[in-house]
Amino acid sequence: MLNFARCSGSRPVGCRYFSLLRDKNFIGGEWVAASSGKTFQVTNPVNDKVIGIAQDSTPEDAEKAIKVASGSFNMWADLPAKEKGIKLKGLLKLVNSHSDDLAKLITAECGKPLAEAKAEVMYSAGYLEWYAEEAKRIYGEVLAPPNNTRELVVLKEPIGVVGFITPWNFPLAMLVRKAAAALAAGCVCVARPAEDTPFSALALAALVEKAGFPAGTFNVVTSSRSQAGPIGQALCASPQVAGISFTGSTAVGKILYQQCANTVKRLGLELGGNASYIIFPTADLSRAVQGVMGSKFRNAGQACVATNRVLVHESVFDKFSSMLATAVKTQLVSGDGFDPAVNQGPLINEQQFQKVDGIVKDAVSKGARVVSGGGIHPTLKGRFYQPTVLSNITEDMKIYNEEIFGPICPLYKFYSEDEAVTIANSTRRGLANYFYSNDYAQVWRVAKRLESGMVGVNEGLISAAEAPFGGVKESGFGREGSRHGVDDYVHTKYVCFGGLQN
Repeated sequence: MLNFARCSGSRPVGCRYFSLLRDKNFIGGEWVAASSGKTFQVTNPVNDKVIGIAQDSTPEDAEKAIKVASGSFNMWADLPAKEKGIKLKGLLKLVNSHSDDLAKLITAECGKPLAEAKAEVMYSAGYLEWYAEEAKRIYGEVLAPPNNTRELVVLKEPIGVVGFITPWNFPLAMLVRKAAAALAAGCVCVARPAEDTPFSALALAALVEKAGFPAGTFNVVTSSRSQAGPIGQALCASPQVAGISFTGSTAVGKILYQQCANTVKRLGLELGGNASYIIFPTADLSRAVQGVMGSKFRNAGQACVATNRVLVHESVFDKFSSMLATAVKTQLVSGDGFDPAVNQGPLINEQQFQKVDGIVKDAVSKGARVVSGGGIHPTLKGRFYQPTVLSNITEDMKIYNEEIFGPICPLYKFYSEDEAVTIANSTRRGLANYFYSNDYAQVWRVAKRLESGMVGVNEGLISAAEAPFGGVKESGFGREGSRHGVDDYVHTKYVCFGGLQN
């Protein structure tokens, strides 16, 4: 077991696992304390032991970071695209060489199993690799002019300082996914990571420093929950911030959307989901069960693209339910993520723990049947919730409409394709949907009808650096990953050259 008390310094000496642990803000290439002089404790959600302290910053610190970033913008923007790519490749090399330390830090502060944390680091590295190469492929255009006296050119130019507000469930990957694209486009960054998991962002800053990025191009300001709103508002209100990229809840996303209105910022919102997972009669049930296991129970269900509703055709409902319940009981092991036998960690904090427990109690009180699990873990102390499968779900239950964000898998029975698609689309959210079918006419038909930014067909894990990640409806707008991931960070400028006749 890790000795967290040994790992609380700015540069912990002899700390075997946490060589990248930092307890200061990273502003203008320097490690600095918050102007308030205050700090807050960060704890391991498995046992609430203190990992270390982080700075409890205020809007004053955010404004300092914004000013420094703004001063570095022109220098970074003017750097040739190839040179930006080289810097990102250098950072990629450091992330890969420090992958074990990064993974252990992720597991310590957010509780996910170490194997999943290692996968998150590799996932992050994929975005650095992609955007290191994409930096030199942000193309303009030469247009056909209406007459011979003009030439028409379209340029893509970086928008400026970008503010990032990132979540706790994938504390490294969500920041890297944003920062890699923004830096490739020529933007500079100010990040405010979630208060539950600030150390992954600070570790990334340590590697940015080591990679030799110019001072001010990448800045991290941490704070407790009490300062999250004021710092977010400072980022949204500042005229020096050209854009905001946020991953988190729909409710907070709407607040940020309103706060950005006065300065008409570029905005990217990756918000909550309510993903359906549809099992049609022709599905390979064994593959479908394993797909649910990955999509629903990864990170104990704490993912925006996690399956929220499993819709099963009545002809295979009983068989699928039995197979899924068996898989949940035999394949999932809860506990400390540093235990190699564990693949289910705790819920991140008490608020999330009580929310998940309340959703299950509400469903059971209104007639839901517990197929597997059904409550707080009977033997583990702390915020461990049993992986749970429920059936007999009705529309009056909270679980029908709310994003669960926990290891709870509700099963719904449907009788026709139209009914399944209607249920899947009967939500204001539209991040991801999944379905399993071996009827290829149905595959194409349903994929087109589902109202979401992403669709997994016979696949439960769909995220990749090469593909655009994002939603529709109240799941937000903008895309991360793929060549489209730079769109939020560039202006399109049209230039008309006239007077060119001989």
